[in-house]
Order: sequence, then structure tokens, then C-alpha cells
Amino acid sequence: METTELLKKVRQIEIKTKGLSNNIFAGQYHSAFKGRGMAFSEVREYQFGDDIRDIDWNVTARFHKPYVKVFEEERELTVMLLVDVSGSLEFGTVKQMKKDMVTEIAATLAFSAIQNNDKIGVIFFSDRIEKFIPPKKGRKHILFIIRELLDFHPQSRRTNLRIGIEYLTNIMKRRSTVFVLSDFIDQENFLNALTIANRKHDMVAIQVYDRRVEELPSVGLMKIKDAETGHEQWIDTSSKAVRYAHREWWINKQAELNEVFTKSNVDNVSVRTDQDYVKALMNLFAKRN
Repeated sequence: METTELLKKVRQIEIKTKGLSNNIFAGQYHSAFKGRGMAFSEVREYQFGDDIRDIDWNVTARFHKPYVKVFEEERELTVMLLVDVSGSLEFGTVKQMKKDMVTEIAATLAFSAIQNNDKIGVIFFSDRIEKFIPPKKGRKHILFIIRELLDFHPQSRRTNLRIGIEYLTNIMKRRSTVFVLSDFIDQENFLNALTIANRKHDMVAIQVYDRRVEELPSVGLMKIKDAETGHEQWIDTSSKAVRYAHREWWINKQAELNEVFTKSNVDNVSVRTDQDYVKALMNLFAKRN
């Protein structure tokens, strides 16, 4: 993408997604993704009704009267976006490609994060780690992330979610809120990696898919190409059996994926490229409150 065209696209996405995060997600994001817990703030004299477990015995001994520790919510979060950049994301038949929707969702989450004074970082993965952007704050940092999302060229076109998730677990020492953005079409099992990651971090899965993966249209002979392997074949979509087999494959695939999310206890939402992702994210946030 040329620099001027890229900057124009970055600006368009900034205007749209910043508006969404300001007007729609401000409160929901804050309450759905809480801080790391309670941080020590100060000590004050014991008052009737205070929990005796909060008494600071060192200060109490020094002043010969009881003092308690006061805590307040430690609000600041580190948010990580784990973004699938494999070949299958470069597909879309109705409104936009999966990759475009992933970019918009990622940008919306990023603006929601900095509005709450949270740090945001990104891991791009395919069947390898393509790029790691360490968490930072600020608009400049987010615009850099959006630019990378729009114009990133991965070395590999294949997918391996397990590798992306394991890298996250190893590199992020501090508890983070992690959004995994992918179509989750992967031959490998990633349940174990996701379960381990969710014990350490707050994992959230956002599946982006196209309706033609869900259901084939009846348009006669169609040449299909696997975006990850390059394998091409002709299929007869006018055949009810072919369309039924494809639909069954999709239903089974989704059932397997839902089982993975249930077993790993990971919040998740699915959004189709021709649907409104705002509604999907709102449902996700509401589920967490």
C-alpha cells in the first residue's frame, strides 16, 4: 500500500473506531475489563466496623493505637491483541474481508484501552510469531498499530493458534487482558495452550468468519482455493449433497470450537463479516458484567 493511501486509510479507521470507543464502549469496556485487583493506598486510624484483617500491626505498634490499611482498585490494565495474520483472513464475499473486520475490531479495542489509561500491545501470528509490539500507551502508539494491521505482510500463510498462544504465555509476565482475533480455522489442537494461558491471563476470543464458509451458494461449478496452502479444486455447488456436506463440516467445526472455549473457560463471540461487530462486542461486554 502506498504511504499516502495508507495514511488516509489509517485516518479513516481512527475516525470510525475512535468514535465507537468514545460513544458506545466507554462505560461497558471499563466495567467488563477490570483492573488487577486492589492496591495498597494508605493507612488510617481504625474505625468501628473495619475488618480486623486490614490492621497494619507495624503502624499500630508504633502509634500505640490501631491503624488499618486502605486499598483502592488498581485500575490500569495491560491489553494484548493476539492477531491471526494467516492467509485465510484474506477472504470475504459480502461487505468486507475478514482481515478488514479484524483491523477495525482491533482498533476499536485499542482506543477503548487507551481511553481507560490501559497499555496496549500486539502479537501477529500465523504458524509462527510474525511480530511483537510491546504494550505502550498513547494515540501515536495506536496509530502505529493500525498502520501495521493494515499493511502487514506475514512470512507464512498458514495458521497455528497454539504457537501464538504459547508465545503470549511465555512473553507476558504480568497478568493481561488478551483478545484473540482469528477465524479459528486451525488443524491443530490448541485447547491445552488456551487453558494454560487463561489461568495466567484474562483470555477473550473473537471469531471473525464469512457467511460463504458457513453456507455455499448454489452457483454451479466453482473453483475454490485454500488461501493457506494454495491448493485449488473445482466443486459443484449446484449439488445439494455438496452443499449439505459443507454445511455439516461447518456445524461440526463450530461445535468443536465452542467445546474448546467451554473447557478452557474463555469468553467468546462470533461475528460474520456482513454483520455489525458493534452489536457482537456489546453482547460480549454485557456477558462479562
